[in-house]
Amino acid sequence: MSKRTSPRPRVSRVGACSWPGSDPLMRLYHDREWGKPERGDVKIFRAILLDTFQAGLSWQIILHKRKNFARAFDNFNYEKIAKYAPVKKARLLKDSGIIRNRLKIAGTIENAKAFIKVRNEFGTFSKYIWSFIENRPITNKHKDSSNIASSTELSDKISKNLKSRGFKFCGTTVTYAFMQGIGMVNDHVQTCFRYQELRRFGKS
Repeated sequence: MSKRTSPRPRVSRVGACSWPGSDPLMRLYHDREWGKPERGDVKIFRAILLDTFQAGLSWQIILHKRKNFARAFDNFNYEKIAKYAPVKKARLLKDSGIIRNRLKIAGTIENAKAFIKVRNEFGTFSKYIWSFIENRPITNKHKDSSNIASSTELSDKISKNLKSRGFKFCGTTVTYAFMQGIGMVNDHVQTCFRYQELRRFGKS
């Protein structure tokens, strides 16, 4: 008999962040993932890969293709991705389930190589990226979504460092979205139920 998991209790959306809209998948991502501190290297690399493909597009498009990206990119295994041969690149360019962008595919392979170099230097990529904020998330105090920045001086700094290490598609705006996604920054509005749940992890 297969296991059944209890459904997640309904949460009140009164005062919650407005950006997920009415899209069920976007809401689920907001409720369970966005802003939650992530320390595992595979999931951190997944965020880098997906944010690379998001550049110039909406997160909604990428999120709805996330399972396809996992299938196409070996479940975000950076060791395998770093070794992709031209035949694999050609296959990815024909995969209608993902974003078929030649530069982003090539950039993802370069990012996997750079990711491995950082791991070799620091032990884990997580240790490197979280060192920028002394290992504790930044908790912002936004009253509404219009106050949320698209980049900061810190994302400028991290972006510059990533570029110096060979990462592609890591401008300051993409970097800040990455920081929000893996919970380096809690950018939920103060009235959002997730703000209260996540603030215990961070520093103001």
